[in-house]
Amino acid sequence: MFRILVSDKLGADGLDLLEHAPDVDFDVRTGLSEDELIEAIGEYDGLIIRSGTTVTESVLAAGERLKVVGRAGVGIDNVDVRAATKLGVVVLNTPSANTIATAEHTMALLLASARNVALSHTAMADGRWERADYVGTELHGKTLGVLGFGRVGRMVSERAHAFGMHIVAYDPFVPESVARETGAELLELDDVLATSDFVTLHMTLTNETQHLINKSSLAKMKPGAILVNAARGGLVDEAAVAEALDANQLRAFGTDVYSSEPPDSSNPLVGHAAVTHTPHLGASTEEAQRDVAVQVAEQVLAALRGDPISGSVNVAKSGGDESDLVAPFVELAEKIGRLQMAMATGSIASIEVEVQSSSADELIRPVAAGILKGLLDSVVAGRVNYVNAPVLAEERGIKISRSVGVGESDYQNMLSCRVRWASGDVAEANEERVVSGAVFGHTQARIVQISGYAFEADPNGFVLLMLNNDIPGVIGEVGTVLGRHHVNIAEWRLGRDEDRHEALSFINLDSEPDPAALEELRSLPAVTKAILVEL
Repeated sequence: MFRILVSDKLGADGLDLLEHAPDVDFDVRTGLSEDELIEAIGEYDGLIIRSGTTVTESVLAAGERLKVVGRAGVGIDNVDVRAATKLGVVVLNTPSANTIATAEHTMALLLASARNVALSHTAMADGRWERADYVGTELHGKTLGVLGFGRVGRMVSERAHAFGMHIVAYDPFVPESVARETGAELLELDDVLATSDFVTLHMTLTNETQHLINKSSLAKMKPGAILVNAARGGLVDEAAVAEALDANQLRAFGTDVYSSEPPDSSNPLVGHAAVTHTPHLGASTEEAQRDVAVQVAEQVLAALRGDPISGSVNVAKSGGDESDLVAPFVELAEKIGRLQMAMATGSIASIEVEVQSSSADELIRPVAAGILKGLLDSVVAGRVNYVNAPVLAEERGIKISRSVGVGESDYQNMLSCRVRWASGDVAEANEERVVSGAVFGHTQARIVQISGYAFEADPNGFVLLMLNNDIPGVIGEVGTVLGRHHVNIAEWRLGRDEDRHEALSFINLDSEPDPAALEELRSLPAVTKAILVEL
């Protein structure tokens, strides 16, 4: 008999599933403190949470029987996924359950912002009949810019079409063919901003997308445009948006998310007359709440029973010889995918995965899934896992091929990933890039080649990838800049192209350099490119 603890409020349909499961006994205990959860968790095989429970490393360590944590919803910031993985605990979430609700809420914010619904409602509630003060604008015939063209972005696009809108989109990781299928036109970010009457955000929050909408990008937007954010609060610089509203550069802003939730009184957007704001209601529909509850219950039951699962955000090592063999290859594969995406300059057209090993037949599929996870993890809304990564790649029109034991190699256990890009400056290199890695003794992983530059580098922690002219003094200049910013170099590996007089460095750092350090490195005359990636 499996025991499950439900520590946050869960929809009745999900509880009903647990109630009728013949092999499950469950308790609902909400509002537990961390100490209370630590004391209780040792009796349970599964834990179901929402946003109200924080699953720390201490909680996980106390769960001697714990096999799975199910998050009803998308965000897993309240779960220590790294600690869970180390302890063999599967972490699940339910990103697809919220998609329709979020898309519809986006449309609600678009319409409410365009027609001054919030302001006119307040006026009516105060007994004021002020029709002339709240003349709005129509969606019909206008251009909607969609930043991020994943599931939610595409659903918003479909709904906006029904209002007679023209759709332009920005997503560097979606092929044009996928956009065309939904009637959207893919453009560069600046072009989307310049041509759109309405702009809506549907991107994940990463180092690259933090404050994507800022003073500079707002200045590129059409005067009087309307902005909507139902994705992540950190995508916009809230102070810059407030300034744009005050200057009538933006007509209105509709938002469901904030950099800090709940927002405090210092947030310049709270109470602003041109802002329609809701308290993170994107997933708050009866249907979404029901679907979230059912999906998390189904997935937790499947994980406990050993059945296939589709919502895992990590892969727990199950033990055994096969797992011991595969795990280091899959971990290296994911890091190869991350390296490829860190160097991306366009959308992915195709991917070739090759494994050279005596166990290649057993390794090829999990290795391919690992590479896809690394490639897509930072650009797909919701978490990517080894199960859904191939499906997500297929949805984006990415062609994938796999091969085993082809060609000669200096390494017994080598993985290679060749990515062909649809656009970008990498087109000069035949629109493709190859990254290869090797596993030594079935435990130690190394990156051994990037686009013909050969070295053996440790794929862990913060890594600075740097392309530079192969001339004297570069190492000293880079070391001086990093030292000035208090960043220690742990290891420096370098590959050379003697014909082109270029070098590619793979520099392991003890800490993350700040943006100022990276900009200073990029300004060095000999440095062509500097990219930071965390592996």
